[in-house]
Amino acid sequence: MSAVFVTGTDTGIGKTHASVALLHAHRAHGRSAIGMKPIASGCRATSEGLRNEDAEALIAASDPAPTYAACNPFAFERAIAPHIAARDAGVEITLASVVEAFGDLASRADRVVVEGVGGWSVPLSDSLMQADLVRALGIPVVLVVGLRLGCINHALLSARAIVADGCTLVGWIANRIDPEMAVADANVATLRERLGVPMLGDLAHGARADASSLAQAALPL
Repeated sequence: MSAVFVTGTDTGIGKTHASVALLHAHRAHGRSAIGMKPIASGCRATSEGLRNEDAEALIAASDPAPTYAACNPFAFERAIAPHIAARDAGVEITLASVVEAFGDLASRADRVVVEGVGGWSVPLSDSLMQADLVRALGIPVVLVVGLRLGCINHALLSARAIVADGCTLVGWIANRIDPEMAVADANVATLRERLGVPMLGDLAHGARADASSLAQAALPL
């Protein structure tokens, strides 16, 4: 499995944290690994163009490090839904541009970890959904579950949607985003039983961990 697409049960539940963990896990096993964030809304203006914090985290965790343009072909300043951000910027998100950038990255590394935008069922344009991008790349999906009240419902619905969209779910990662969540371990046990795919990692709450800890927290596919 040379690449995976990382999606989440919602926006802001730790897709980047999980993607960085996967990159470090690959590297700890002696593989070259590159991160990619094809579409990012919520970027800051710099002298070199728009830059997104998540994409920069993926680049920092990559070896070899990709150029920013290859990692993040579509960058939008406003932190809003990508299809609306693209429309406001007068840009059309196209599959061909992402597939070309992905192919370049895949030729340079043993593994590519592609981080999606928002949750699974996110429109990319008037005619494209995120699932269309995953099918175009031809890669399987890892689901990041943000552990908080309601996560079982969100995870099971997301998993069902991934499969219904003709994509392959190969694993999931728990991210403990709510340190006050009641019976979190019981929720994890339920998800282990019901999602039907391997649990690849259990990420602790808090700031980004060091590379060594992240490498131990996720299983590389």
